[in-house]
Amino acid sequence: MTDAEIDDVDEAILYALQEDARNASSGDIAERTGTSDSTVRKRIQRLESDGVIKGYSASVDYQRSGYPLRMLLYCTASIPERGDIVADILEIDGVVSVQELVTGEQNLLVTAVGKTDGDITPVAQALLDMGLTVADEVLVRTHETTPFGKFDSGTRAPDDD
Repeated sequence: MTDAEIDDVDEAILYALQEDARNASSGDIAERTGTSDSTVRKRIQRLESDGVIKGYSASVDYQRSGYPLRMLLYCTASIPERGDIVADILEIDGVVSVQELVTGEQNLLVTAVGKTDGDITPVAQALLDMGLTVADEVLVRTHETTPFGKFDSGTRAPDDD
């Protein structure tokens, strides 16, 4: 799927799901987009099958759930292995995300959570054991997200059942 194939209705669906996928009914989204309930369901199914919607997950406040430390570990991997090693990094206990960076020497950003420094140190060691260089570590106080604003065009599309 290319950007040209995602229209205003798709964007409105994506925005609504990013806002609150758990409580966004297809009927509510249909009302926002000026389409029918069945159109929204079909669009969501297509967005899922095309890999635009990769899944649904809970946004967890790790601090409130007993894991107050969130550490960003900036790592360096060889360019040929950078993308291939991501799945292995995600298997490390305590790692909650990995971002592949395409500029600069530090080309992987690993996010780990823990209760104490003793939970984070093994993550860094595991990264070193994988042959990565841990170039920098940053302790994060808070982390907030918002739906991508470009998806909230506010336009209404005709029904395309």
